[in-house]
Amino acid sequence: MFLHIGGDVVIPIKDIIAIFDLEKTTISKDTREFLKTAEEEGFVESISYDIPKSFILTENDKNSKIYLSPISSTTLQKRSNFIYKLSNYKKKQK
Repeated sequence: MFLHIGGDVVIPIKDIIAIFDLEKTTISKDTREFLKTAEEEGFVESISYDIPKSFILTENDKNSKIYLSPISSTTLQKRSNFIYKLSNYKKKQK
Protein backbone atom coordinates (compact mmCIF):
# COMPACT_ATOMS: atom_id res chain seq x y z
CA MET A 1 0.00 0.00 0.00
CA PHE A 2 1.04 3.58 -0.64
CA LEU A 3 0.56 6.91 1.12
CA HIS A 4 -0.01 10.13 -0.84
CA ILE A 5 2.14 12.77 0.87
CA GLY A 6 1.41 15.72 -1.39
CA GLY A 7 2.00 16.90 -4.92
CA ASP A 8 2.42 13.89 -7.19
CA VAL A 9 4.29 11.86 -4.58
CA VAL A 10 3.23 8.55 -3.08
CA ILE A 11 5.49 6.37 -0.95
CA PRO A 12 5.17 2.77 0.20
CA ILE A 13 3.80 2.63 3.74
CA LYS A 14 6.30 -0.12 4.58
CA ASP A 15 9.15 2.40 4.01
CA ILE A 16 7.85 4.95 6.53
CA ILE A 17 9.76 5.13 9.80
CA ALA A 18 8.03 8.21 11.22
CA ILE A 19 5.87 11.21 10.39
CA PHE A 20 6.70 14.46 12.21
CA ASP A 21 4.99 17.82 12.62
CA LEU A 22 7.57 20.28 11.32
CA GLU A 23 6.59 23.21 13.55
CA LYS A 24 6.52 21.21 16.78
CA THR A 25 9.66 19.17 16.21
CA THR A 26 11.91 21.96 14.97
CA ILE A 27 11.66 23.66 18.35
CA SER A 28 14.42 21.26 19.34
CA LYS A 29 17.93 22.27 18.34
CA ASP A 30 18.79 18.60 17.74
CA THR A 31 15.99 18.20 15.20
CA ARG A 32 17.00 21.38 13.38
CA GLU A 33 20.59 20.16 13.20
CA PHE A 34 19.44 16.72 12.02
CA LEU A 35 17.38 18.24 9.19
CA LYS A 36 20.16 20.65 8.24
CA THR A 37 22.72 17.83 8.05
CA ALA A 38 20.31 15.61 6.10
CA GLU A 39 19.70 18.43 3.62
CA GLU A 40 23.42 19.09 3.19
CA GLU A 41 23.98 15.38 2.48
CA GLY A 42 21.15 15.25 -0.06
CA PHE A 43 18.66 13.16 1.90
CA VAL A 44 15.88 15.78 1.94
CA GLU A 45 13.33 16.15 -0.84
CA SER A 46 10.84 18.99 -0.84
CA ILE A 47 7.81 17.79 -2.79
CA SER A 48 5.98 21.09 -3.16
CA TYR A 49 6.55 24.81 -3.41
CA ASP A 50 4.05 25.24 -0.57
CA ILE A 51 5.30 25.75 2.97
CA PRO A 52 6.03 22.32 4.48
CA LYS A 53 3.93 21.28 7.46
CA SER A 54 5.47 17.88 8.10
CA PHE A 55 8.39 15.68 7.27
CA ILE A 56 8.38 11.96 6.65
CA LEU A 57 11.42 9.87 7.48
CA THR A 58 11.70 6.81 5.23
CA GLU A 59 14.12 3.98 4.57
CA ASN A 60 14.29 1.70 1.56
CA ASP A 61 17.12 -0.80 1.03
CA LYS A 62 19.13 0.86 3.83
CA ASN A 63 18.84 4.26 2.11
CA SER A 64 17.22 6.98 4.20
CA LYS A 65 15.22 9.83 2.74
CA ILE A 66 13.25 12.70 4.25
CA TYR A 67 10.28 14.18 2.44
CA LEU A 68 9.03 17.68 3.29
CA SER A 69 5.27 17.65 2.82
CA PRO A 70 2.69 20.46 2.66
CA ILE A 71 0.20 18.09 4.31
CA SER A 72 -0.10 18.10 8.11
CA SER A 73 1.23 15.19 10.11
CA THR A 74 -2.27 14.64 11.52
CA THR A 75 -3.77 14.24 8.04
CA LEU A 76 -0.97 11.91 6.95
CA GLN A 77 -1.47 9.82 10.09
CA LYS A 78 -5.21 9.57 9.41
CA ARG A 79 -4.54 8.51 5.82
CA SER A 80 -2.06 5.85 6.88
CA ASN A 81 -4.46 4.50 9.52
CA PHE A 82 -7.24 4.33 6.94
CA ILE A 83 -5.01 2.43 4.52
CA TYR A 84 -3.89 0.08 7.30
CA LYS A 85 -7.48 -0.66 8.31
CA LEU A 86 -8.49 -1.15 4.68
CA SER A 87 -5.61 -3.54 4.14
CA ASN A 88 -6.58 -5.60 7.20
CA TYR A 89 -10.22 -5.63 6.12
CA LYS A 90 -9.25 -7.00 2.72
CA LYS A 91 -7.13 -9.71 4.37
CA LYS A 92 -10.10 -10.78 6.53
CA GLN A 93 -12.34 -11.01 3.47
CA LYS A 94 -10.09 -13.59 1.82
